[in-house]
Amino acid sequence: MAELSIGATRTESGTRTELIESAIERFGHLPPEAILKEDLLRTGMAFDDSALTDNEDGEVKPKSYFIFSFDHRELPELGSAALRRPPEEIVLTGGPWSLRRTVVSVRVNPTSPYRVAAGEDGVLRLHMDGKPIADVGLPPMPEYYRHPLANGKQVMEVAPTIQWGYLIYLTVFRVCQYFGAKEECQYCDINHNWRQHKKAGRPYTGVKPVEEVLEALALIDRYDTAKLSTAYTLTGGSVTKTVEGLAEADFYGRYAKAIEERFPGRWIGKVVAQALPKADVQRFFDYGIRIYHPNYEVWDKRLFELYCPGKERYVGREEWHRRILDAADVFGARNVIPNFVAGVEMAAPHGFTEVDAAIESTAEGLEYFMSRGITPRFTTWCPEPTTPLGRANPQGAPLEYHLKLLTVYRETMERNKLAAPPGYGPPGAGNAVFSVSSFMDSLPAED
Repeated sequence: MAELSIGATRTESGTRTELIESAIERFGHLPPEAILKEDLLRTGMAFDDSALTDNEDGEVKPKSYFIFSFDHRELPELGSAALRRPPEEIVLTGGPWSLRRTVVSVRVNPTSPYRVAAGEDGVLRLHMDGKPIADVGLPPMPEYYRHPLANGKQVMEVAPTIQWGYLIYLTVFRVCQYFGAKEECQYCDINHNWRQHKKAGRPYTGVKPVEEVLEALALIDRYDTAKLSTAYTLTGGSVTKTVEGLAEADFYGRYAKAIEERFPGRWIGKVVAQALPKADVQRFFDYGIRIYHPNYEVWDKRLFELYCPGKERYVGREEWHRRILDAADVFGARNVIPNFVAGVEMAAPHGFTEVDAAIESTAEGLEYFMSRGITPRFTTWCPEPTTPLGRANPQGAPLEYHLKLLTVYRETMERNKLAAPPGYGPPGAGNAVFSVSSFMDSLPAED
């Protein structure tokens, strides 16, 4: 089958159905759950009013916009979904492919061929081309979201949870110091997401005080009696100068130090930060962090320079990679897990035009790290409309690319005898909770 038929978006009825059915047949070695999930993540989904939440006052955990928008439209273009938020995630089961429990991050796209709506029986279902294909479960409002901080702020604003409650996401610095067209990563809308929520009047604290984070975590610890929350991630924009007088390692590290002193061993501590010099990485570890995510974004040298101009200018691709390898001496290779943004390899105007060429490039990067015991993970690219690459590539990357990536990812892990990376919950279709790509769904379940 020609690559176009997997990647194209057409308006005639049935083409999305044909696309998915063909993909499930051709990629029989992949779980159908992973195939559908990748298409939902790259395409987004629409919501009927019947599927929207009552924000903080309802029974469903609403979307928190915890760092990026992960939407295919800006807030003013989302209609009802801009006022009554969609759920943070959905879980899919059943349907014609007998889907096992599949957790999918919500990326809103009012023109998506996928729509979540209630049927005449009141049951929420995911529809494709107007036909129901799966039952939809919604994340329940956690009890800790119902208890505000002393200053009135919501836990959802300070310490939202994602991955069906597994991960506490602490975006303690809401903006990035890579700023403007000559420095911002060309697929990233962190700075615009900050601006749009401030403009909409939503609470969106730029730098979260350590005391507020600890207070929010105390509420989670108190009311999460089932201990569903297992890990926290400290993250935010890159720091090229200082924030509150602190360079990046000490700025993010002070939160880890406070958390580990207050709640020793309660959660696995993770940090998403730049690839820093080894001495700074050691400070992360000394502060109590146990998993380090120095994201390399895209493997190809030319694309890294073009699509990550700030990171190229301040650190440089080769130095970035050297620092990732050096970090293994501090954390152990298994606990260094750099992310890449799956799909930007094919983004116009400079990306690969052939799926196999893009996969060959990305596979080279996977082998480079996995042969050294470091297991990258990836986020499925969402072409957010305020980013240069999102505007130029509203359809994202072809589904063919994503499915071949899942294939080569698993093959490279098996060849290097690596297990699923820690800090992401269980692997395997029906078990995985990692919601922004299906790499965990596509890995074998653990005994």
